[in-house]
Order: sequence, then C-alpha cells, then structure tokens
Amino acid sequence: MSTRSVNIDERTAKIRRRARASVFVVAVGLSVLAFLLVVAAWQNDRTITSDEGRATAEVLSAGKLRSAISFVTPDGVTHNPELGVLYPTNLIAGQNIDVEYARSEPDLVRVSGRNASVAVVPAASVVVVTWAIADPLMFLLRRKQ
Repeated sequence: MSTRSVNIDERTAKIRRRARASVFVVAVGLSVLAFLLVVAAWQNDRTITSDEGRATAEVLSAGKLRSAISFVTPDGVTHNPELGVLYPTNLIAGQNIDVEYARSEPDLVRVSGRNASVAVVPAASVVVVTWAIADPLMFLLRRKQ
C-alpha cells in the first residue's frame, strides 16, 4: 500500500470521526434544549402558582405556538402579554377563556387548568426523533471506518 493511499485513508477516517462527533454534539444539544424547555415551563408554572391571580381573557389571535390575549386585572389595568399565553393549543380568536397569571408579573399567563406537563410530550418527541436520526447516522459513520 502506498503512502498516498494511507494518507487518504487517514484523512477519510478523521473526517468520519469529526462527522460522528458533530452528529453527537448536535443530538446532545437538541436534547438539552428540549429538557431546558420543560424546566423553563415548570419554572413559569411555579412562578404563577406562587402568586396566582385569575381573570377572564379574550383571545385576540390564535395560533399553534402563540396566541395573543387581553385581560383586565382587578386593579382595572388591561394586559396584553407580549409573548402571548402559555399552552395556547385549541384556542379560537374571539373566545373568552379563564387564565391564571402571576400577580407580580401579569405578562406571565397560562390558560387555566393547563400546566407544564403539556410541554413534556412535544419535548420528548424532539428527543426521540433526534436520536432516531442520530444513532443510525453515527452507526453508519463508524461502520464505514
């Protein structure tokens, strides 16, 4: 075997190792982000529960990821949370809904009766799909070595 073919084989092996490491880092990164999303949702719920206020809100616009609402607190102030309401699935524009909010931070609002457990399934799905793609890819990269 010539030294030229050895150098090419070494280079190819090095590229595959880097590719495998990159796939692993991306998969771990996405898994960590999904986990942090759930942790953040639990933290928001804890903040709301520790200083809970309740109100009826009007859904101004509804989407799968973000829904805009407007509600009035007992002190007469109207709030339109910039980031919308937490856990906005199945809302319809014009609908009146019960919401729970943190009195100390009225822009932190969730649909009444919903909590962070709603975020677990989508986050877990992201992790499962990520590793379902990453594992075979890393296996193929290792196998070709």
